[in-house]
Amino acid sequence: MGHVGLGCMPMSWAYSSSQQRGDRSVRTVHAALDAGVRLLDTADMYGPFTNELLVGRALKGRRSEAFLSTKCGLLVGDQHIVANGRPGYVRRACDASLRRLQTDVIDLYQLHRADPEVPVEETWGAMAELVAAGKVRALGLCAVGARASRGPGARMHDGTIRQLERVQQVFPVSAVEAELSVWSPEALDALLPWCAARGVGLLAAMPLGNGYLTGTLTPGQGFEPDDPRARHPRFTAEMMAANQPVVAGLRRIAERHGATPAQVALAWVLRQGPHVVPVPGAKRERWAVENAGAARLELDDADLAEIAGLPRARGSWD
Repeated sequence: MGHVGLGCMPMSWAYSSSQQRGDRSVRTVHAALDAGVRLLDTADMYGPFTNELLVGRALKGRRSEAFLSTKCGLLVGDQHIVANGRPGYVRRACDASLRRLQTDVIDLYQLHRADPEVPVEETWGAMAELVAAGKVRALGLCAVGARASRGPGARMHDGTIRQLERVQQVFPVSAVEAELSVWSPEALDALLPWCAARGVGLLAAMPLGNGYLTGTLTPGQGFEPDDPRARHPRFTAEMMAANQPVVAGLRRIAERHGATPAQVALAWVLRQGPHVVPVPGAKRERWAVENAGAARLELDDADLAEIAGLPRARGSWD
């Protein structure tokens, strides 16, 4: 049986301000742990910093129950985000994350993005020193979000694989975090096989399509102005309506199993391999518990064939 993680980003970053409620978020983390979730995924840039503070608060007295993942390498400015992979910065960022998370060790420390001004091997070497120092247990890499930069014939994750092959020469990669869902399956083409061949875990980001695959969003419903989905081309009323057949297919399968569309979407991710862990975000306790329940949903070959036959989602993430 696979496991579902909890992406903590929606609790204090990248969703509307009305959804950022500290006490409720702490209860959500506790509910997830009680439901069997073990992986908690955050980053220093979420907030920035406030998400790590929240997770540290939630794990007070419960640190041993969680596999804790956080990230470094991105700095948030007033109107921009920049990469910083300088070794000195990486060391300072790790110490700061440890303080905010109220822990003496990070289970998985991920490089959010490589700094184009710093050879990735230098950044990775500094992260490897953190393992040697006992501050970090394992290292991971987030996939390059470079859809628009692909040339003719290039695959989605070619750039990520090139980075992985470079850093593997310095210190082993334990996990890669990349988008993977029913409506964004591109990681299956090359990235997942690369990971499987090397025993590298894949953390499936956005496995519920930023909420769309839950079946709880209505085309044209609108979003709060500071919700990124309000400006996302896949969340226009037209595109949401066009992609309803995807949700309808998940709902049909869910009804047969006495489950929800979200649980079917997560169970599909879990069926992609024993080393794949979906990391859905959740803002409320009931959603965290519902998501965790997907680990008990067994999709059969007919279910998988039905999902494979669904229309490809329309619209671009970029």
